[in-house]
Formats: sequence, C-alpha cells, structure tokens
Amino acid sequence: MHRAQGRSKERVADFAKGCDVMTRLLAALLGIALSLALLVLLGFAGAYQFLAPEIPDAAALREVKTQLPLRVYSRDGKLIAQIGEQRRIPVTWDEIPPVVVDAFLAAEDDRFFVHPGVDWQGLVRALAANVASGGMHEGGGTITMQLARNTVLTSERTLRRKLKEVFLALRLEREFSKQEILTLYLNRIFLGQRAYGIGAAAEVYFDKRASDLNLAEAALIAGLPRSPSLDNPVASVDRAQQRRAYVLRRMLEIGKIDQAAHDAALAEPISNRLHGPIIELEAPYVAEMARSEMMRLHGPEALTAGYSVVTTLDSRLQHAANVAAWRTMLEYERRHGYRGPLERVDPALLGDASAIGGVFKRNPNRGSLVTAIVTGVSERRAELIRRNGTPLTLEWDAMSWARPALEQDGLGPSPKTAGDVLAVGDVVYLEALPEGLFRLGQLPAVSGALVALDPHDGAIVALVGGFDFGASKYNRVTQAQRQPGSAFKPFLYSAALERGFTPATLVNDAPIVLPGGGGAEGDEEWRPQNITRKFYGPTPMREALVRSRNLVSIRLLRGAGIGFVMRHIAGFGFSPAALPANLTLALGTGQVTPLEMARGFAVFANGGALVTPYFIDSVSAADGGEIFRAAPLLACPDCAMPSGAPGQDAMVTADVDPSATPGAGLDERPAMPTTVDEQASAAAPGPVPPDRRAPQAISPANAFVMTDMMVDVVQRGTATRALALGRRDIAGKTGTTSDRRDTWFAGFNADIAAAVWLGFDQERSLGENEEGGKTALPMWVYFMAEALRDRPEHRQPEPPGVVRMWVSRESGAPTRAGAPGALFEAFLEQYAPQPGMMEYSDEGVGAETVEPSTGDDSLF
Repeated sequence: MHRAQGRSKERVADFAKGCDVMTRLLAALLGIALSLALLVLLGFAGAYQFLAPEIPDAAALREVKTQLPLRVYSRDGKLIAQIGEQRRIPVTWDEIPPVVVDAFLAAEDDRFFVHPGVDWQGLVRALAANVASGGMHEGGGTITMQLARNTVLTSERTLRRKLKEVFLALRLEREFSKQEILTLYLNRIFLGQRAYGIGAAAEVYFDKRASDLNLAEAALIAGLPRSPSLDNPVASVDRAQQRRAYVLRRMLEIGKIDQAAHDAALAEPISNRLHGPIIELEAPYVAEMARSEMMRLHGPEALTAGYSVVTTLDSRLQHAANVAAWRTMLEYERRHGYRGPLERVDPALLGDASAIGGVFKRNPNRGSLVTAIVTGVSERRAELIRRNGTPLTLEWDAMSWARPALEQDGLGPSPKTAGDVLAVGDVVYLEALPEGLFRLGQLPAVSGALVALDPHDGAIVALVGGFDFGASKYNRVTQAQRQPGSAFKPFLYSAALERGFTPATLVNDAPIVLPGGGGAEGDEEWRPQNITRKFYGPTPMREALVRSRNLVSIRLLRGAGIGFVMRHIAGFGFSPAALPANLTLALGTGQVTPLEMARGFAVFANGGALVTPYFIDSVSAADGGEIFRAAPLLACPDCAMPSGAPGQDAMVTADVDPSATPGAGLDERPAMPTTVDEQASAAAPGPVPPDRRAPQAISPANAFVMTDMMVDVVQRGTATRALALGRRDIAGKTGTTSDRRDTWFAGFNADIAAAVWLGFDQERSLGENEEGGKTALPMWVYFMAEALRDRPEHRQPEPPGVVRMWVSRESGAPTRAGAPGALFEAFLEQYAPQPGMMEYSDEGVGAETVEPSTGDDSLF
C-alpha cells in the first residue's frame, strides 16, 4: 500500500514537472510569436514609411477620370450612338441588383463587408499557396485591393506593388463607405469585349440593363474578372460556362442561393452573341457627323471624356425618313429585277451551327433587310431560317416580283414557281413587312438620300445618307454633288420675277439652237429638248413651271440675264463656283447636294430668309454641365421688310457671302451664346431681335408667289403623286437630269422643307421611265405622310407686296372675271400687268418672245 502511494506521488510530481515545462515552452513560443508579429508590424510600418510617397491619396480616387464614350442623342432624348474605345454605362448603387452583389462577392471577396480592406486570412492563404507552387499564382486580393490596383496602380506581380496595394486599400476603406467602394469597383472593372463595368457588360452580353440581370447572367459576369478576355462567352462559351458554374457553386456554399436556384441557373443556355449599345434611334449618318464635329472641336478627348451631344433630330421624323428611304430604294430594285442570292450554302451544312453562324456573320442585316437561309422550296412557297434560328415561310406573292436582272437594265421572264427564284442553301435578304410578314429583297445597287429642315431656324430634323451605313459610310446628303435638273428651276423663276416676269408672262416653248453647248466650251450646236420631246408654243410662266418646260426656262434665263440670275441664286446658299455660267444653268446642270437643295427650298417655305442648316442642338460634359447651346439665326417674314419690298439687288445683303455658305458640308456653324444672359435671350419667345434674324434672300412677296406656283406643280403638274397626302399646303418641284442619271423632289409647307434624291453613286442611267415624279417623289410622300400627320395645313400668309387680279390666259393682259380664258393670278405688286402690256409676239418657229431687257449685267 505504501508502495502504491509512493508511485502516485511520483506521478503527480512528474505531471507537475511536465506542466511546468509545457508552460515554459508555450511562453517561449508566445514570445517568439509576439516577436515575429512585432517584427511583421515593424516591417509593415517601415515598408509603409518607405513607400508612402508613392502611394496615391485615397481621396484622389474621386478625381480619377474614367474613360467615357461619346453619346449622341436625338432632341427628344433617344440614343443614336455610343462611340469610344471603352464601353461604359455607369450605374448607381441603387441600380445594382442584389443578385449582382452576391455573385461578385461570392466569386471575388465573400468577407468584403467584414474585413477592413485587407483580408489577412486571404493573404496568408495566398502566401501559402504561392510558396507551395513556387510562384506568384494567387494574390489574395480583396475587392478594395482590386479597385486600388485597377484604378491608380499597375498590374505588375511584385511584392513592392502588393504592399502599395495593401496600404492604398486601407486608405480607401477610411475614405469611402463599403457601398461606394463596391459601386466604384463594379463600374470600373474590365469584363471583356471592351466592356468596362457591369452596365456595359450587361449590354454587351445580354442586351439589357444591369438592373434587369438575372441569377445566371449575374453569375456569368461575376466570373469574368479573373480572365475577362478569355472567359467571356463571345471568346469561349465553354470557359464562360465553367466560370459561371464556379460562381454559382460559391453562392450555394455561402448560402446566397438554394439548390433549386443553383440548378436552374446552371441549366440556362449561354449565347455567344455580341450586342451593341441599346440604340433607340437609327441615324448612323448623323452620328458620324456628330463624331467628326466633336473630334474637330475637342480632338481625341471627344471620344473618352463622356460628352453627350444632343442633335436636332426628331425621333419620329427620323424613323419616318428611314422607312421612306428604305421603302423607295427597294421599290426601285423590284422594278429592275432580281440579281440572285448573296451566296449559296451546301445543303449538307444546314445542320452545322458553326457553319451557319459563319454565313450570318459574313452577311449581316442591312438597313430594313434581314438575312435568311433557304431550307426548303415547294411549288409556291419557300421555308427559311433567320439568324436566331427562327423559321419562317415565304409565300408566292413575296417572291413573284423576282424576274432575273439582265445586262443593260433588261429583265428575264417572270418566274412561274418558287424554284425559279430560290434554291435550298440560298442566302438571301428579306424585307420586313407589317404584321410580321416578309418579302424577298436585295441590297439596293441604287442609292438615295433624304434630308428635312425646320425652315424657321435650319435645324436638321431628319437625315438619311444612304440605305445602310455599314455597307457605305458615304453621306449622300452632305457629300454627293449631283445635278439637280428641273428641281433647280424655282430659283431661276424667282430671279425672273425680280426682273419683271410674272406667272402670267407668255414665253415661247419652241425649238432653239444655240452654238457651243449653250455657252459651255465646245463647238457643237446645242438643241435642248423637253423631256416629252414635244414643243407647246406660247406658255404662261406658271404653266411652264408646272409642266417643267425646258425651252421656257432657257428663254427666261436669257431674258433675266445670267449674271443677275447667278447672283440671285447665290442668295439661296449655292456656291457660284458649282454653277455653270451659261444657259445650261436653266436645266439644272450645276453640282449641288441634297442639303443645299433643302436649304434653298426652305427660303420659299419661311418667307424668304436664308437659314443655316445645323444638327447639334447642345453639348454636355460628363458631369451634365452644358458647354454648348446652338443659337441659330431665325427667319422672320413679318419683320423682313415693309410693304413694297425692293428687288433682289437690295435683298442680298453685304454680310451674305455665297461662297462661304455650307454647300458641301456644315462648316458654317451658328455661333454659341457666350453668357447665360445671351442664352436666355436666345431662347426667349417673342419678336426676333435684329441680331438674331437670318439674312433675307428674297422678299416675302417673291417667296409667296413662287410657293403659289409650286403648289400647282403638286396639284396638277409633275408632282401629282403627292396628292396622295390629301393636302393643299404643300409645294415643290421634281427634277430629272439627262439620261435619267439623277432624280429629285424638293418640297415644303410652312413647317418643314425636305429634299430627296435617288441615283447611282457611279453615275449611270436609272432606266427608262425613271423620273423625279415616279422615282424620287414617293420617298418624299412616304416621309411627309408621317411628318405632317395630325398637323393642320400651313402656308405662309399673303404678305404685303402681292396683288391678285384677273388676266387673260392667251395674252397675260388684265381682263374681267368670267371672261373666256380668265385666270386669277398672283403678282409682285411692282410688276402687276397693265392694260396693253405683256402682249405675246412671235415670228415663227424658234422665234424669241418679246421679253424684258437683259440689262448690262448679262454675260451674253
């Protein structure tokens, strides 16, 4: 028993000794640990003191300028374009859905709302992993550290940069709230395909706003920061799927989603389609005009500083212009035959998704045309698939127009069956029709243009420079210098009014032979013709304009004097250098753009003022502050001049330099008000102050009489197709050039002036029977049907200086109401006919009429 007690005491003593040894060991280890911790802290403190001068101030992050694209809008706020190398759509904290926050934290930093900017556990874990692997493979960085690195530091993999990243992250956490840090991070992180931030990524990969992202989409985007250029779905669907699966698994592990949500999101398919900005209005030619102008004014910064340009476009009118231009060009194409498919795919490849994807990539949609591939053909119908795999059926009526196009504008036989037009594997364009229907189409070989102005200030409210900007960036509205043909005659007739001619003046429509091409260089005789190849004898000037009689126009030009007429026409904004100083001017052989034509016709529409076309209404900086507001000169017919207005010699004021007007482009810009008071004055309603008035090109009386004559062109002349609008307030003039190379219509009422053109870029004939009234005018009518919808008829009121009286259709002399051939005609007051005046005289075929004197300034 005593022995047992002794052994027990020995054990207790041994245990006590052991405990003592353990205590001393633990104390020693604790001392070592504390020493190491102190050394680490001292090391960090020393490193901080050493690196402090190189670490940016955290507050400076608020001043870091993020590259923001140039945005272009319509006047009513529709996005037209977003232009820039980096695609960004900044979002606020309230616009970030919780599922996006949860996905990014699960993937990148699940302790974000707990740590002070540096997750020491993560750093230790990353250090151990790097030591084990023998390299720098993991960074252990938090979202705060990533924000520091991506915003103001480099991405070099060194300990020095890592320490700076840690110190700056700690500073950021003191300067910003957690929500501010996460918002900055989600707006600046690169996510592949030029997308910076979740706003741009949501648009690029899913064509939606960040606030609308679902779980699967949020997980996919959250998986991109590790390797955004390789893991995005456009680059690799497989890699994107793997990264999405990882993020969803992490969200399940940390309890942000349940198993059902995880499985459903994991099963969602991934598209590799790349989406553009959510464009709300198709106006690429105006977008390019805005980009070019902003680059001219601000240099490369224009595309990175976040400017917003508000154009003068009206979205409703621009859409109408697009539809009108597309429709008219496609109508021309159908009249001239089918040129065949874009290409033909081996039918055996129709089941190969990759091959089919390549076909659609090579043949993108154009204008109003969508690409499709023929998968089946029967007697009177064809089956096709679209880019997204949607099947559709093309009925016989949608393809029966497709007679083969032959050389020299010839047409082959009419097709009898669908097989005469299409074959399996054909890649074709389809024209979208109402109610979800389609018609076989083709990319037009012909070109067209439409531009519409507000005649009161020159604002461009709609502009279409071609069928498709992607196919051709050539802007035919501002760049295409073409012959206007008879559409130019109203400017000549306006000059003739100022020389004493009247709408009732009789001018002989008879053959004329002129040497040397009508005054141009060359020895050949010029024998001008009417388009009908007929002659009509003595013709009132009004009737000559209504019927577009060429011989009358030539005699008017000779009678008014070329020198005077050219000066008069320059008042409409045309450069004399682009106009021939010879008799061919009467037939519209100058070189003008559709924009110049619209500007010229706006003079008639607004009562005689020359407004300057402009398309930028305002420009704002990234912070929303307005840096430019247009202040165009305004038409003011009521304050243009007193009763009994002088002629054109007094109308062209000294400050109008025709050679400087923006004919080929828009280099002449309205001046920007320089002060807030000036801007307020510019926007104030009421009478137009003298310094805001556009220069007067012609008198209101001249504009009124010319408009009255051009109303007749629509009501009973070459533009009767416009009667479809059911209005009596529209006026204009058709134009067709020699060999039908150019077709035009320019027309207006008091609220809008528009010019349209149709022709080939490489000049050639449009074909027999293609004339302004048939080929171009429909585009104008389609546009105006929408532009004037629900708007009351509006013509300029009759101004002082206009008189109306009864005259004889046979002589132009005054007569009584009810007399045979009596016409109630409008005249400039100073040239109203008197008894015995304006008698017609003729000495036989080809003889000249008795015309007013040409004056000493005639070039002949």
